[in-house]
Amino acid sequence: MTYKLSQITKDIGLNFQSNDIDIDGIHTLSEATHTQLSFFNSEKYLDQLPQTKAAAVLIEEKYAELLPSTTVALITDEPYLKLALASKFFAHKLESKGGHPGMGEGCDIDKRVRFGENVTLGDNVTILAGCYVGDNVTVGSGTLLHPNVTLYHHTEIGAECIIHSGTVIGCDGYGFAHTKMGEHVKIYQNGNAVVEDDVEIGANCTIDRAVFGTTYIRKGTKLDNLIQIAHNCDVGEHTLCAAQVGLAGSTTLGRNVVMGGQSGTAGHLEIGAFATIAGKGGVTKSLEGGKTYAGFPAIDHKMWLRMQAKMAGLIKRKK
Repeated sequence: MTYKLSQITKDIGLNFQSNDIDIDGIHTLSEATHTQLSFFNSEKYLDQLPQTKAAAVLIEEKYAELLPSTTVALITDEPYLKLALASKFFAHKLESKGGHPGMGEGCDIDKRVRFGENVTLGDNVTILAGCYVGDNVTVGSGTLLHPNVTLYHHTEIGAECIIHSGTVIGCDGYGFAHTKMGEHVKIYQNGNAVVEDDVEIGANCTIDRAVFGTTYIRKGTKLDNLIQIAHNCDVGEHTLCAAQVGLAGSTTLGRNVVMGGQSGTAGHLEIGAFATIAGKGGVTKSLEGGKTYAGFPAIDHKMWLRMQAKMAGLIKRKK
């Protein structure tokens, strides 16, 4: 889908007085191409402004001079809100009509499975009753979908995966911009979700598609039941997550991370490879790999044990 920049700016209520250009998507400052729109709403990304290749950027006037001469500055005091309004242009158009998938050899598909258009299945794929496989989805060879799994449009599933009942992959992430009056405007989630090879996902898990780009579940990862992976997360290879783990948006886990039951993270942080988060641990900042953490906020496990022992001792003395 391609739109004239003048059409987009008119629809979202901005003045545009430059040479018109074609826009085919929205991305971050660092990833946007010369045919994409971007936005700037946080000073922590200030160093990305001079390097961006975006065709145009939604930006406050005081920062506009930092953009390259090749990038059009779209001046607004609400860049994030204008982003939300513009995102609707590039949302996938949902239709109820389905199609017949392209299938490899040896597939076993229940007649009560519903497919969108342009679905591709590898060899020996098994899909049980009640599943929905949306537009432009690919499923790798040897993968098993248990009953009532839902794969939203443009989701990619690798080979030899097992996905248990009730799991939803590629649903919209929780993204909203807010007006000055406190109203919430949807940011359309126009990325996708990719599950690599040899991943097992338990029952009733939700893995959100990215706002832009991709949410990744890397190869060999095993997820328990009732897990929430938010938009733009990157879950490293061979990670283990016990039941009720929750990852906020743009969390990155290194390989072989272990997360105990009901543990969770704040967004936009990294947990290093081979780290372990004990059950109910709350990660509020990036953590070094190769260590075990516990508590809220999560700290070194041995320190947490000492703190618990000291508190118990204080209580006993008071009695």
